[in-house]
Amino acid sequence: MEKLGRKKKKSRIPEDEIITLENVTKSYTSGAPALNGVTLHIKKGEFVFIVGDSGSGKSTLIKLLLRELVPTEGSITVMGYNLNHIRHRKIPKFRRNLGIVFQDFRLLKDRNVYENVAFAQRIVQTPSREIKKNVPSILATVGLAGKYKNKVNQLSGGEQQRVALARALVNRPTILLADEPTGNLDPNNSWEIMKLMEQINENGTTVLVVTHNREIVNAMQKRVITMKKGVVVDDEEKGVYNDED
Repeated sequence: MEKLGRKKKKSRIPEDEIITLENVTKSYTSGAPALNGVTLHIKKGEFVFIVGDSGSGKSTLIKLLLRELVPTEGSITVMGYNLNHIRHRKIPKFRRNLGIVFQDFRLLKDRNVYENVAFAQRIVQTPSREIKKNVPSILATVGLAGKYKNKVNQLSGGEQQRVALARALVNRPTILLADEPTGNLDPNNSWEIMKLMEQINENGTTVLVVTHNREIVNAMQKRVITMKKGVVVDDEEKGVYNDED
């Protein structure tokens, strides 16, 4: 007699893999899927560029990794968390391990540099004595040690992005997600931000950067994932910005 109730064998994720997408599709109410059958495997400590035209699915991918969205089909595992089935109350704990940098900085305009960075620590209930050590330390790392009392509107665009980066890093995230971090910056400031991200990566943080900056992608020679119309069309180690058909 055939045995019933045998458990389906789970596919094991390698220990050195920090982000796993298996056949992920994300559909909205109308039109073609924003992502269509995407499979990705990213290892701990990698530096990865995600490139592609507007509408290629890059922003949807970032939102899925942040668990702002859930996939329509397929599975996503990040840092051991199954994002398809994570309980709502565990999402804040999951996100504490992520640092996020946006193109538009998203700083608190009514607070100074120190308070913008300290805010990220207070959210996770870091003790005051640790905040007083951690914030100056990370501001020194991003080259803003002397600007901690400045209001955001007293800073240049490059300095504001450094504050955003400091805020993303102060809680020592396992993964840094950067969505067009140099989009509003001039070439010199763009390179400074990318050098900081490379330094952070060398210290062990996994870094994913969504960008349209062809010059930076081509010069840095990192892994490059190219997306088009919701699918991954190219994935190269030491790749280049490739948007040709």
